[in-house]
Amino acid sequence: MIAALNQLVDAVDVNLAEEIDVEQVASRLGTTEYHLRRMFSSLAGMPLSEYVRRRRMTVAAADVVTGDGLLDIAVRYGYGSTEAFGRAFRAVHGASPGDVRREGGPLRTQPLLRFRLTVEGSTPMDTRIVERPEFRLVGHAARVPLIHEGVNPHIQEHVASLPEAEHLRLKGLSDTEPAGLLQVSADVDPDYVEDSELTYLHGVALSQDTSVPGDLDAIEVPAGAWAVFRSSGPHPDALQATWAATATEWFPSNPWRLRPGPSIVAVLDRAADFSTATCELWLPVEHARP
Repeated sequence: MIAALNQLVDAVDVNLAEEIDVEQVASRLGTTEYHLRRMFSSLAGMPLSEYVRRRRMTVAAADVVTGDGLLDIAVRYGYGSTEAFGRAFRAVHGASPGDVRREGGPLRTQPLLRFRLTVEGSTPMDTRIVERPEFRLVGHAARVPLIHEGVNPHIQEHVASLPEAEHLRLKGLSDTEPAGLLQVSADVDPDYVEDSELTYLHGVALSQDTSVPGDLDAIEVPAGAWAVFRSSGPHPDALQATWAATATEWFPSNPWRLRPGPSIVAVLDRAADFSTATCELWLPVEHARP
């Protein structure tokens, strides 16, 4: 996976003036666009699209400073007008092309990324692979923004709006794994862009032949494999650290890759104030066959 990410970075720089075909690159590297984008954003700390924009504007800045025509530069880097180029340039450098041409700066450089795997191995990850038939995730859904760190207040508000009796009702409906009340994230942007919208569902898992109450939202989940990671400690910090470690430690070291589908958090045990918790993180995976 690390080698594939570095080859993706090289492909970006070779094709800075064109829209990179990530699906084609992923196919050539023996993986999928979905997995490649998710691993890139997790390890680079930014979406692939943002990295491409920063690299384009880093290289384009030299052309601006040396005095090439702005329309020529815009077209060279795939922009249809000087206005579109100027907006992208200002978003990266904090100054317009004209300001930089007159004053030589300010310029913000995006270095060429290089991924490296640091192997520590001092703390084994508690993981299991589970094959599941198709099932349903049923509960109360809402569209919320993606927040990478800390408590998501939009999710917190959504869950708090449900009366206690509804939590108990949902828990009583659960009849298959993952067991108990679940925190489900679906329709997540493949680049994992912060503040992009996702569907959050507070609910439970039902077997395929169980009828769904008419007042509840449902997400159909196809059959497939799941990697299940256990975390325990301060909440949500321990869970978010486990989530990050799946990208930095587990996927680069194991012959599995992410496939499209919802991610699921099952809370197995927690303190009364939710300051600590033991959770299982369920991620849909497929075997990365050579």
